[in-house]
Amino acid sequence: MTSNLVMGIDVGTQGVRALVVDAQGKPQASASQPLPFSPANLPPGWAEQSAQTWWAGVKTCLGKTIVALKEKGYQAKDITALAIDSTSGTIVPVDAAGKPLRPALMYNDSRSASVLKRVRRAGAGLEEKLGYAFKSSFALPKIVWLQVNEAALFDQTARFIHAADYIAACLTGDFSVSDHSNALKTGFDLIDYQWPDFIERELGVPLNKLPRVVSPGSPIGRVSALAARETGLSEITQVVAGMTDGSASQVASGAVDVGAWNSTLGTTLVIKGISKKLLKDPLGRFYSHLHPQGYWMPGGASNTGAEWISREYPGQNPAELVTKAARALPTGLLAYPLARRGERFPFIAPEAEGFIEGASNTPFEPFAARLEGVAFLERLAYETLADLGAEVGDTIYATGGGARSDVWLKVRASVLSRQMARPAIGEAAMGAALLAASQTLYRNLGEASRRMVSIETTIAPEPAWQRVYEERYQQFCNACRKRGYLV
Repeated sequence: MTSNLVMGIDVGTQGVRALVVDAQGKPQASASQPLPFSPANLPPGWAEQSAQTWWAGVKTCLGKTIVALKEKGYQAKDITALAIDSTSGTIVPVDAAGKPLRPALMYNDSRSASVLKRVRRAGAGLEEKLGYAFKSSFALPKIVWLQVNEAALFDQTARFIHAADYIAACLTGDFSVSDHSNALKTGFDLIDYQWPDFIERELGVPLNKLPRVVSPGSPIGRVSALAARETGLSEITQVVAGMTDGSASQVASGAVDVGAWNSTLGTTLVIKGISKKLLKDPLGRFYSHLHPQGYWMPGGASNTGAEWISREYPGQNPAELVTKAARALPTGLLAYPLARRGERFPFIAPEAEGFIEGASNTPFEPFAARLEGVAFLERLAYETLADLGAEVGDTIYATGGGARSDVWLKVRASVLSRQMARPAIGEAAMGAALLAASQTLYRNLGEASRRMVSIETTIAPEPAWQRVYEERYQQFCNACRKRGYLV
């Protein structure tokens, strides 16, 4: 058997997923392990999880994966390298031995709102330089919050590391390393490639409490003897620097070249792409990660997506609903299916509410109109990005639950006037596996992606629909302007 296998490990809030693929990207083994829910008795806006719980889940998941791999005739030593992705903005304070000093402050923890103005004032130059704004979900404000509110713990902390860093460190024994994808929300300067002085000078966070930063995919160590015993992995397997889960999903989509974009349609619509230049939005609707090969990875997230399906049609089978709604396409209705109040991309409108206009002729026409509405918003997002200097190619790489519907893909293709390509494996663990291959099996991430990502389906625009949707899209934009959402 060939030994050219790589592993991706995705550590989410609800569970761990491990995936082993070969050099062509074909799955050879996988496993999942659920994680306990976060404590429910925390104050509003707080979200915590035990880092030791992540590691326990990873160990169990890896044990299952190695068993599955051996059933295919492989051995643990056949895994050349592995990488880890996890939530963005999650922070873990550890002591000199790598022991977590408290539960992690999770990506969606907003307690640092109380210190955010101070962080933004100190980091204003970096915000301008990189084209983003610190938010309470970012890691740096959380570190400052700990400094103010848990001073003794702050003083005991040897390193503030991210979720993916912690798991990598448990595997290698080195708790001093992070990657620039995770470090972005901790204030790392992606242009000068260093921790900026204001973090220590103005915020009082010693820079020696922050990790050494390397590029995603860079080798950081081999599996330690202890970790090998606990997980079933081999000591010869290389651990490489990971990235955030959102960036890993983008990598897995097949959007690897300049001008390539990935739309992930789940509860919300998330759009990420590849750009030669750093794109800046004066309104702060999106920001950019740094690609391992020096490109930029701009991205933004809407509050609109597929959440409306479960809210408007509870207990019903979405696939059956889409099949029935397909007969009503294109519709005579106009819908903006925002499930909750407030929009953040492609326009910022805290007061925004979903709407549907027109008289329905069939029971499933409103459902079909909402499919169209998401596509209209997606087109507006891409036009907004193009207006700010983004290159947008002829193919959109579609992932997420919404991409599983060929009907919805055809609607989106027809509205966007671009083909939609759905990868065979569009999950974050696959993106982490590609990172693992990027400097071990291949020369770089682009080559690894081109060799290993398989496109399962490509859907072209329907010409007859395109003509209808061109007019309907303009009506959609006008309806948003009329309500004051869109300037």
